[in-house]
Amino acid sequence: MTAPKSAVAKPARAARKEAPAAPATDPGELMMGELSELLGYALKRAQLRVFEDFLQCVAPVQLTPAQFSVLLLLDNNPGRNQTEIANTLGILRPNFVAMLDALEGRGLCQRTRSPSDRRSHILILTDKGRATLARAKKLVATRHEARLSELLGEDNRVALLAMLGKIAHEF
Repeated sequence: MTAPKSAVAKPARAARKEAPAAPATDPGELMMGELSELLGYALKRAQLRVFEDFLQCVAPVQLTPAQFSVLLLLDNNPGRNQTEIANTLGILRPNFVAMLDALEGRGLCQRTRSPSDRRSHILILTDKGRATLARAKKLVATRHEARLSELLGEDNRVALLAMLGKIAHEF
């Protein structure tokens, strides 16, 4: 016969608690070590902050940085095919098709068969797409880019653009 649960002795609550271990270091920020010296890590951290700010700035038009880039390219290169746009922006084909579906679903762009190559689609920015892009460009210029320019100063902004371009094209 087993003893009733109430009859089983439990250790006193105070005896079960262990004293918390003293922290080995200050509980503040983590030590980054070599990570703080890696350019790739610094670029990624900066990109995350820039994208976060971009998304907040263009929230009224609900565009991601990639969607904004696609609309800009379509505006500057009407009638180009989707492969050219995707390759220029470095977007994988399945991701680009999904993005185009979303943009087309919102009425911002349109895909049509290429008259010269029926396997290809050309992309056209719609009137609604042009209006959305114009609004987004204004938000980006007056909020997002203005904040970055204020933070860096114009000379550093120009220098950073040149350095990032060098990495993108020559690395």
